Amino acid sequence: MTERLAAYAQRLFGLTLTAQQQAQFAQYAAELEAWNKTRANLTAITGIEAIEIRHFLDSISVLSGVDVPHGARLVDVGTGGGFPGMPLRIVRPDLRLTLLEATAKKVAFLRHVADILNLTDIHFLNARAEEAGHMPEHRERYDIATARAVARMPILMEYLLPLVRIGGQCVAMKGESAARETDEAANALCILGGQVARIVPIHLPDVAEPHYLVVINKVAPTPREYPRRPGVPARKPL
Repeated sequence: MTERLAAYAQRLFGLTLTAQQQAQFAQYAAELEAWNKTRANLTAITGIEAIEIRHFLDSISVLSGVDVPHGARLVDVGTGGGFPGMPLRIVRPDLRLTLLEATAKKVAFLRHVADILNLTDIHFLNARAEEAGHMPEHRERYDIATARAVARMPILMEYLLPLVRIGGQCVAMKGESAARETDEAANALCILGGQVARIVPIHLPDVAEPHYLVVINKVAPTPREYPRRPGVPARKPL
């Protein structure tokens, strides 16, 4: 498994995985499958090859669409089983990572994985994005906010942009609806201080459906009233 993942990472994204990083990915996949069967509903994607392509390779594709500075503060919102945040931290040990997840069982899994992989200095936040966006230690503190399979763009921007500093970026990992959802988010971006930078196509091996990185620049402060109360952004998108 690890040799295949390393070959894909090098060929597609120009990333060289060390032996230690390959071992970490192998252990991560094993723990994901074990916990998924017995302790927590972490993913519908099972099987080592599917995990390496649809979780690990997909996650590290973020580095092909965004220039991530050394030592950047990155928050992964609605991270679930740790995607894309944990694979990014494996390949970029310099990242100062916060994993934001509302489900306690999933946070327990993330803590377990970080411990067995010896990934230190990761912050785990068991909260909703609407809550985190008003916490002084998290509001407009991050260089990059990422999210995968969390919500449609008009809703997602209310989750992400309050967490990102001016000059930082949001990265939404999307499928075929990327362009349409981005158009639908025009009003939300205007209100929340975001501006579309680019939409980057991502091609994964043996995956037919399209993948895109929607990159949003934070160009102005987010008004203090946003994000709204938990549940409101989803019920009443901007």
